Amino acid sequence: MNILFVCSANKDRSRTAEDYFAIKYPELEFDSAGTNKTLCNELETNYLAKEQLEAANCIYVMEEKHLQTINELFGDLYNHKITVLNIADDYEYGTKALVDVLKEKIAIG
Repeated sequence: MNILFVCSANKDRSRTAEDYFAIKYPELEFDSAGTNKTLCNELETNYLAKEQLEAANCIYVMEEKHLQTINELFGDLYNHKITVLNIADDYEYGTKALVDVLKEKIAIG
């Protein structure tokens, strides 16, 4: 199973989710990306690619705006795989508060 996490810049939320769940579930594959090309280029993080959406069995986006961006860029082909988590950009990478929210909202396994 391949699970993709998406936020704006792939700096804090989606990267934390990928790293945390990859350790917790080593038998699964995890990836993460951002929807803001400018920020991803500046931060040298992963900008969302169509190949990631195609490979994913399940896609978690942090906010509704990420779903909207995916639909603008790629159409609604992947909506059946997408869950909006409603996690605002209020957290820094790897913080306990962010991990706790991710664990509360995401059920894997």
